Amino acid sequence: MSRQAIKLYAGPAGGWGALRSVLHHIHEQGVVARGITTLLHSNQPDGFDCPGCAWPDKNHHSTFEFCENGAKAVAAEATERRVTREFFAAHTVADLAAHDDYWLEAQGRLTEPMRYDSATDHYVPTSWDDAFALTAKHLNALASPDEALFYTSGRTSNEAAFLYQLFIREYGTNNLPDCSNMCHEPSGTAMKEQIGIGKGTVTLEDFDHAEALFIFGQNPGTNHPRMLGTLREAAKRGCRIVVFNPLRERGLERFADPQSPLDMLSTHGTQIASSYYQLRIGGDLAVATGIAKAVLEAGDVDLEFIAQHTDGFDAFKATLDAETWATIEEQSGLTEAQIREVAAIYMASKATICTWGMGITQHKHSVATIQAITNLLLLKGNIGKPGAGACPVRGHSNVQGDRTMGIYEKPSPAFLARLGKAFDFEPPQQHGHDVVGGIEAMLAGEAKVFFGMGGNFATATPDSDRTRQGLRQCDLTVHVTTKLNRSHLEHGKDALIMPCLGRTEVDIQAAGAQGVTVEDSMSMVHISAGMNAPASEHLLSEPAIVARLAAATLQQSKTPWLWLIEDYDRIRDKIAQVIDGFEDFNPRVHVPGGFYLGNSARDRDWRTASGKAGFIAHAVPTDLPINTLRKQHAERRIFNLMTVRSHDQYNTTIYGLDDRYRGVFGQRRVCFINKADLAALGFSAGQWVDMTSVWHDGERVAKRFLLVEYDIPQGCLASYYPETNNLVPLDSMADRARTPASKSVPVVLTLSESVAA
Repeated sequence: MSRQAIKLYAGPAGGWGALRSVLHHIHEQGVVARGITTLLHSNQPDGFDCPGCAWPDKNHHSTFEFCENGAKAVAAEATERRVTREFFAAHTVADLAAHDDYWLEAQGRLTEPMRYDSATDHYVPTSWDDAFALTAKHLNALASPDEALFYTSGRTSNEAAFLYQLFIREYGTNNLPDCSNMCHEPSGTAMKEQIGIGKGTVTLEDFDHAEALFIFGQNPGTNHPRMLGTLREAAKRGCRIVVFNPLRERGLERFADPQSPLDMLSTHGTQIASSYYQLRIGGDLAVATGIAKAVLEAGDVDLEFIAQHTDGFDAFKATLDAETWATIEEQSGLTEAQIREVAAIYMASKATICTWGMGITQHKHSVATIQAITNLLLLKGNIGKPGAGACPVRGHSNVQGDRTMGIYEKPSPAFLARLGKAFDFEPPQQHGHDVVGGIEAMLAGEAKVFFGMGGNFATATPDSDRTRQGLRQCDLTVHVTTKLNRSHLEHGKDALIMPCLGRTEVDIQAAGAQGVTVEDSMSMVHISAGMNAPASEHLLSEPAIVARLAAATLQQSKTPWLWLIEDYDRIRDKIAQVIDGFEDFNPRVHVPGGFYLGNSARDRDWRTASGKAGFIAHAVPTDLPINTLRKQHAERRIFNLMTVRSHDQYNTTIYGLDDRYRGVFGQRRVCFINKADLAALGFSAGQWVDMTSVWHDGERVAKRFLLVEYDIPQGCLASYYPETNNLVPLDSMADRARTPASKSVPVVLTLSESVAA
């Protein structure tokens, strides 16, 4: 563990620091030889898909198809450390709950199913048969199937996700909250309405032909580092890369590719961003509007494309004509001159890609912002031609695939009809709960069983204290997982931990070793096969867990659950019957590299209500919660806080306590703040503060954060999640898409009464 320090990091992203980090993490997990061998099989045609991000594979000409943070994920899964029955016998749940999330996951791989014993406050061993029987007993005792919630993490394979949603719908509910509800739900909502499909319209090859890349609300250096290789190649051939981000992020400034000797010999690496604009938190809608306004004023639009392929242009133009530059400047934090600079870059480009991440999707106006970005693309026909398009960059490695497989609380009637026909049952039609709705249902006593297929629900969700209260009110909580995490300690009256195989491990079923499939951010579907021996002989695969639970619960089911998992090709044959684009699934996915699902909008086949792509007008909002609260509480200095990841974490998984690129070492409870704001408050860097969120239903407090002076706009703060998730109210979420507004949290700072440890 690093010593606590705040010190400037002067180097590029990647480079020698990344190589040292990879070696450190595989050494720390005790898997130096095996870890290196495992990494060489990551993202290879005959290997496993990285359990980290969903960035696609460029090609398979290189042995090194992994990044630093992917290596951390692989090392953590391949670790020699084990959490055994002896470990649980030595620790009560109360003891475990006193430890932080980093310590919990660092204990290693779970080895057998465990059941909570309330009499002793310990988890104790149980058999798989008893675990499935207990879960089935609770599920079948509910007054309605809608009293159960079934959560899904983005690491779940296509095969497991398909069986899981089938089981849940045969059971009788559409309560399928998933991690998309907390990240890219606005992308799907906005794009499906506007261009007829909720997925990105580009392939990786398009990045080779783009003349400009606009990157909104993203930090690829930490969240999907393999994207940096793509950006580096684009920058070196002269592509203009324009970044919009409140924070200066090193991965968007400079990158040294560890596979490039020239980069490794350089002290600066390759410059990534040709232009970097530090807008205010939440200012992206105003920026996209301003760029479009400038383009329209210049008259540089693709009138032929607009006439043939779009509707709503006149209303959109009228909205932009009425928008004032004063409002755009005030809400964006950029000047009119800066925005016109960007517009000039856009107009000079014959092919532009816009990418975005959770810096866009976790705001009240996320859907409107994404539609404003898409409007910008439509103005010059930048959807459906080489080197151009919309690119929402997903997080976990199969979060997009899970949604494709039917993990969705609002399934279409057409999907349900195909599913019911293929398996001879009547699927439920009523929409189910998303994540926020599920938490509210638990708190209201309307949801009594929680089943989590991966993830760390108690930590990942907003309003942490209320979420944990809801979980503790359940009659049963069940978690399918590879490692111990906070959710297992915020348990129901009965609780089970079901340990599963990891992505790197061999999955042996009746027909032999099996592979599973995943879908990346750009709709490529490929197979993944583990290579390491399982961490324990008692682990089951996720498909096997679902099938055995379904067999135990659904006594009258016509589905041959146990037969399906003998050979995963059988599951894929069923997927081919139900899911569009998966015809001849098995032959196509067994080809090295897999296959492309296709994208209707990329083909300019607009599956919208009008049959065309839609310009959807949105005025720049001035009634943002932060603006309203600042007026209501004029006597207090209210900041706008955005939650971010450190470089040593992926989602809620903490691999270490460093954030190398931001200069934070050995600690996580920090608050990044502008120098001028420190002076205005009379505070100093190095002091400890409490953060209190201000909301209509009261205040929420997160204690003891170290003030760190940083290059961030005045009035804005940044701090790590999940430590600040309790500051995000359940009802602070994106309009229409209901993602938590974790990137725009109104807070006040007060000096902490506690002192540094």
